[in-house]
Amino acid sequence: MSQSRYDLDDLLSLMAVLRDPQQGCPWDLQQDWDSIVPHTLEEAYEVADAIERRAFDELPGELGDLLFQVVYYARFGAEEGRFDFHDVVHTLTAKMLHRHPHVFPDGSLASRRPPGVSAEQVQTRQVNSRWESLKAEERAARADGVAGGSVLDDVPRTLPALSRAAKLSKRAARVGFDWPDSRGVIDKIREELAEVEAALDAGDRDHATEEVGDLLFAVTNLARTLKADPEQCLRTTNAKFERRFRHVESALAARGQQPASVTLDEMEAHWQDAKRREATHECHQEGAAHE
Repeated sequence: MSQSRYDLDDLLSLMAVLRDPQQGCPWDLQQDWDSIVPHTLEEAYEVADAIERRAFDELPGELGDLLFQVVYYARFGAEEGRFDFHDVVHTLTAKMLHRHPHVFPDGSLASRRPPGVSAEQVQTRQVNSRWESLKAEERAARADGVAGGSVLDDVPRTLPALSRAAKLSKRAARVGFDWPDSRGVIDKIREELAEVEAALDAGDRDHATEEVGDLLFAVTNLARTLKADPEQCLRTTNAKFERRFRHVESALAARGQQPASVTLDEMEAHWQDAKRREATHECHQEGAAHE
């Protein structure tokens, strides 16, 4: 007889057994709030990686690994009498209902927009404005009574630096602290690059390092003005660099050579060959798409 499909209750039961002091797993029993955080971040990146590679056959497993992290935290909360998984689901559902009055008019799961008004007809700008307003209200409620509240409050410090820079600048931009267009950001990038060069010319390595940080922050702002995620931009470039450098290694290995044993010009020639191959492949793909 085939095993019936497991459901969410089965997963919660599994976690309860893993954390059982008598019958549980020694490793799982050793975990706490802090020890699981690195695993959570790793699982989130593995989900992103599977999506970017379009490895949809791997995605159920990767999403399951990420869900397991949520179940872990919920179990910690239940053991300490703080909250349980059902509180997580309730809080999330209530928050989403509150943030989507254009979908659930009276704030209940059963309510709907008037018949005949499609999602396409809902003004995107109005929806985004309402969404940000509601999130601002929620932040204000969390900071209830705390003096000196900032629009930068609750931007997680544990985010990757590029992602946090994008969020910080986005928050500031909401209250008007922003360039009028992308050209202004490009001018800022040139300014920061010039300051890096000046620090290097002066032999001030520490100042140059600081200015590189400013340069990265400015580039992050450019990505934001282009409505691009800087983390995703860099991941795409990382993949491109890795792909091309592996081609360099393979081309050299075919001749019995290694990168360390050849000149930079020789490696550059293979690098340019990798770029040409990619360009040709992309042209073929575009041609096939138009056939």
